[in-house]
Amino acid sequence: MADTLSIASWNINSVRARIDIVERFLTEEAPDILCLQETKVVNEIFPTDMFRRLGYVHQVLNGQRMHHGVAIMSKVPIHEDDRFDWQANGEARHVGIRLDNGVRIENVYVPAGGDVADRTVNPKFGQKLDFIERMIEWSGALDNKPTILTGDFNIAPLESDVWSHKQLLDVVSHTPVECALLGRLQASNDWVDIGRHFHPAPARLYTWWSYRAKDWAASDRGRRLDHMWMTRDVADKAVAHRVVEPARSWEKPSDHIPIITEFAF
Repeated sequence: MADTLSIASWNINSVRARIDIVERFLTEEAPDILCLQETKVVNEIFPTDMFRRLGYVHQVLNGQRMHHGVAIMSKVPIHEDDRFDWQANGEARHVGIRLDNGVRIENVYVPAGGDVADRTVNPKFGQKLDFIERMIEWSGALDNKPTILTGDFNIAPLESDVWSHKQLLDVVSHTPVECALLGRLQASNDWVDIGRHFHPAPARLYTWWSYRAKDWAASDRGRRLDHMWMTRDVADKAVAHRVVEPARSWEKPSDHIPIITEFAF
């Protein structure tokens, strides 16, 4: 019988501010591995004890004060500790590990890119595009390594990945230049977008709703910003993928919800 493994990813928007809902998620869903983004805390004061109490004794942190930050918390052994500087300025936006079976997990927090989709007037947008260009260079050199790439990509690439394709064409996260660039990243190593593998377009599949909406569920102006991609050899082992939409209504929620992929290795 194959071993089963579940891997979750969640932009938590401050792990200390939302530690209660992280504990709720881990208690209710119990993934084997949780990849967090936007932890917003330096390593020294990361709330490691709660995770250990729930069995997540293997921890790799890449923190930063007040901003960014990524972490991988695991019930199963994890090895190595790669931190790629795809932002080229030292920001804590990536951490990578290897499982005992040789599969790598790369946890990434792509920059949001500011509000204006023009790098000449908005340097943040240019930084986002350059970040993904560096990811493309990395991806193209992977040499058939079994890999899972997950996290907050801050791009909703397909028309059905947003509540209104026409109204969001000029909005950062769904502009043609971003979507095309993410398409180049996917093609650079023939990545399988596992969310759309199990929930093919045009099925509704959102992972983010703005805090600005008074009733996020009623307006349902969602976007699919959080992704889990994998090389085809790993995708062949995936048996399910789902989003935990109720988490958007939990107390003091993140604006993102967790995504979970289950594997039979």
